[in-house]
Amino acid sequence: MKFIDLTPELTVPRDGWDRPLVVPKHGGKPVALTRTTTFIDCIEDKSALSDWKARNTLIGASKRPDLLDVVRQLDPENPDEKRRLNQLAEQAQDIAGANVKREKGTHLHTLSEYVDRGEPLPAGTSERDRRDMAAYLMETVDFTVRGVEKFVVVPELRTGGTFDRTLEYAGPDPDGNHIEGLFIGDLKTGSVQYSKLKMAMQLAVYSRGEFYDYTRFPVDPADRKAFAAWKKREVPAEEAAQAYAPLPGVSQKWGIIINLPAGSGECTLHWVDLEIGWAAARLALEVRAARSMKGAMRPWVRGVTETKAA
Repeated sequence: MKFIDLTPELTVPRDGWDRPLVVPKHGGKPVALTRTTTFIDCIEDKSALSDWKARNTLIGASKRPDLLDVVRQLDPENPDEKRRLNQLAEQAQDIAGANVKREKGTHLHTLSEYVDRGEPLPAGTSERDRRDMAAYLMETVDFTVRGVEKFVVVPELRTGGTFDRTLEYAGPDPDGNHIEGLFIGDLKTGSVQYSKLKMAMQLAVYSRGEFYDYTRFPVDPADRKAFAAWKKREVPAEEAAQAYAPLPGVSQKWGIIINLPAGSGECTLHWVDLEIGWAAARLALEVRAARSMKGAMRPWVRGVTETKAA
């Protein structure tokens, strides 16, 4: 794999719910956008994930019985103590190792950028990680990376998110026909068996996005006073529009998934159909709107209501 620009962007400012804060293209104050990964979650079957979390909570509690001593003292009906119970459940999952795969995935993403740049892996890299990176290098040799970690917004969906890579590729498409151009690529370090539609949605949303250069509106979120003032600033439309730029010719038909299960030493490539993904993303927009509808349930009315004379 060859690279052109692999300079990751800094972190976009976010609110207390981890939503990206973005100045609208038409100007005004910064607004919170839904994270792309959150937006597409609404039509995903989460039963397997819920079961997995429940199992890890039990496993973690069995390893740390003292957590249960704290649980017994808390009232699940009390809002403050309910939050504390949520924290304990998350702690139990962490003890069970639920977050190990996520941390390992972040680590492999970092190592893959060394490979993309053609640089040696850091000293101390394990033999297992070296096997993973060797597999990654062999499988991605036909790609040229045009950029990594680019933040985009999709005003139509009111979403914002950062995609892994822009890949340049020339070769056969899923039907064996020649194809060439730029494609949204995403590195997945876990199983891709149960998330095909979600991945297609994610990349489809990114492919319809616009680059947003938030460095035009710098702020230090750690400085509470400055951050509060920044959120109230009205940005003129002309200035705001300069922060936006179109994606340069990225395919809205196909995206590419690079699957590198951590520790497997195996890497595979997959095409994802972004037209299917975009149709599902539009459906997600309707689902989220439906969840905000009022009046689905109304109070019962007893007695007979008199009708007015015509």
